Amino acid sequence: MIRPMTKRKRSEHYVNNKEFLAALIKYREDKEIAAAKGLPKPPIPRYIGECFLKIANHLSFKPNFVNYMFKEDMISDGIENCVQYIHNFNPEKSQNPFAYFTQIIHYAFLRRIQREKRQLEIKNKIIERSGYSEVFDDNNTLDGSNYSDYNSIKDAVHSKLRY
Repeated sequence: MIRPMTKRKRSEHYVNNKEFLAALIKYREDKEIAAAKGLPKPPIPRYIGECFLKIANHLSFKPNFVNYMFKEDMISDGIENCVQYIHNFNPEKSQNPFAYFTQIIHYAFLRRIQREKRQLEIKNKIIERSGYSEVFDDNNTLDGSNYSDYNSIKDAVHSKLRY
């Protein structure tokens, strides 16, 4: 039995680039009108903020970002950078705000990862220099129970410091 070919339904993108561009153009116009009248900058519209959040959340599930413990910090940094650099987006130069802000978020993620790696190195050096007995309770008890994993934790920390 031969089945007729059916057209596959196109999936909806999580951010509509045309609507996102239109919202950014409108925000840019509102900002220029406010500046001409001497008023403070208008707040960023909710739709644009939601687009930033969707892009950051979706990017955080990419394989190179998925397993970090500080994923919420990465997302927050990405959104913060988008808000910080929203005025740099020029619709006359590019009609693709999705790609522009995805790149901003991507580099914010990379900066956060680097910052966290530096902090981890600092923590490891402090542990190594102060001695493990200062950090870990090595009297074989932890909260009244037997704590025999002290040496294995010490060895794991020490082995990570070598790399």
